[in-house]
Order: sequence, then structure tokens, then C-alpha cells
Amino acid sequence: MPTTKRKTNLTPYILLAPWFIGFVVFKVYPIISSFWYSLTETNLILQETTFVGLQHYIEIFTTDNIFKTSFVATLKYVLIGTPMVMVAAFFIAFVLNFKLKGVNFFRTAYYIPSILGGNVAVSILWTMLFNTNGPINIVLGVFGIEPVNWLTNETYAVFVLIFLKTWQFGSTMLIFLSALQNVSASLYEAASIDGASKARQLFSITLPIITPMVLFNAINVLVKAFQEFNSAYLITKGGPNRTTYFLNVYIYDTAFRMNNFGYASAITWILLLIIGVLTAIIFSSSSYWVYYND
Repeated sequence: MPTTKRKTNLTPYILLAPWFIGFVVFKVYPIISSFWYSLTETNLILQETTFVGLQHYIEIFTTDNIFKTSFVATLKYVLIGTPMVMVAAFFIAFVLNFKLKGVNFFRTAYYIPSILGGNVAVSILWTMLFNTNGPINIVLGVFGIEPVNWLTNETYAVFVLIFLKTWQFGSTMLIFLSALQNVSASLYEAASIDGASKARQLFSITLPIITPMVLFNAINVLVKAFQEFNSAYLITKGGPNRTTYFLNVYIYDTAFRMNNFGYASAITWILLLIIGVLTAIIFSSSSYWVYYND
């Protein structure tokens, strides 16, 4: 019998082409080019590029004290801010999972801050709130507490930014809320019949079942915390004394103020490596505490 040539349907490829082109141009190419820049001394304004190999990486780990200070500030922000966001998001999601009057309004209200993000308006608002003569100090003054220099004090400045990060837990809360709503009510009924308290149900039923979402949220919040830039740049400007000089602020200053794109690219790849290692550690530990319904 004669064989018929199979026709290829090009429609899926044509529909995927815009996404693929955008992915290559705006994702793959910048990643590859940034790694190349990290091995060079690059001045994009003068269009001058000199290959230096691993010189930038060696300098970062040996003589760059600013990088060490910036890394410590970033790590402090991440290690304190991530658990606070997770706890706040889960607590509010747990409360809003009950059938309360006007619960949909509160779900929306708690979600809105995450939409606003770290934009300029929010940064200005936060600066006004924590100003020496701002509302926060006015309220503290009612209780006889002296005004605190929140934004210029080396101890408190980073906590102002952490509080802002915690306030924007809306998207994390919605993911927790979705997970909580998928927990079968029959499990709670059976536990109640067996005499389990609400606290026992929380730790023996609710948390184990939603651990996959805990893992997902933990990684998301961790990565976003390492990528923080707006709040540190707009509110505290990296100060005081570089206590909020996060790695992304350092990368920005190095690239666009000092015009050293090669060195900034090297810091970026180190930041990527740090995020990758911590993410891998979390994933590897998940086999001990994450439970899947297989």
C-alpha cells in the first residue's frame, strides 16, 4: 500500500513562538550575558570589555568588606523576616478559614498589601509612619515612651523593613487558606469523637496535611526576601551604617553608580548560588517533614 506523508500541524508552534522568543531574549540571553560579564571588566558606557577570569569572585571573597557587610544584613533580613511572614500568613489564614461574618471582606483586605508591593507610595507611607515625629512615636508617647529614631538607628532600621515585609503576607496567606480549605472536615469530626482538642487537631491533622504548601510558601518567601530591593533603597537607603544595605542594593550601586557591570554580575551570580544552596537544603530536608497524600 502507498504510504501517505504525515502532515505536521504548525499551529501549536506558531502559538508558542512569542513566548519562546520572549523567554530566550529576556531570560536565557540575560543569564548567559551576565555570567560572561562576571568574568570581565566591563564599562557599558565606554563600550570597553576586558576579560579578567575569576578575579571578581576572588576579590569578593577575600578583600570586599562591603560584600560581607551586605551579606550579613541580607541574611539577617531573610532569617528573621521569612519565619515572621510564614507565621503571620498562616495565623490569619487559619482565622479566616472559619465561617465568620464578613470573612470575604477581611480576606480581600489582608490580600491588598501584597498587591501594592514595595512601590514608592508604600515606601513614603512607611517613612512617614516611622519618622521621629510620625504616628508610631506619637502613639508610644501616649504611654510615656520616648521617641525612637526607627530609620536611623542601627538596631531598629532592619526591623522596620522586616515589619513591612510581614505586612505584605497576602499572597502567602491565600495559598495557606486554599490548603486549609482542602482539609477534609471528616478528619476533624473523627478527631473530635476521639476526644482530640483543637490544639491537637491543629498539630496532628492540619499542619501535617498542608506541609506541601508550607514547603512551597517557605521557598517563595525565602527567594523573595533575598531579592529585596525597594524597601531598603527607598526607605533607609541602605543605612544606617549599611545595616540595611542588602545585596541587591549593593548590586545596583555597583552597576549603575560605579559603572562596574562585571563586578555587579559576579555578585549577582554569588547571590544566585546562595539562594540555590539554601533552596536545595530546604528541599533535601522536606523528606523528613513534608507529607504527601499518595
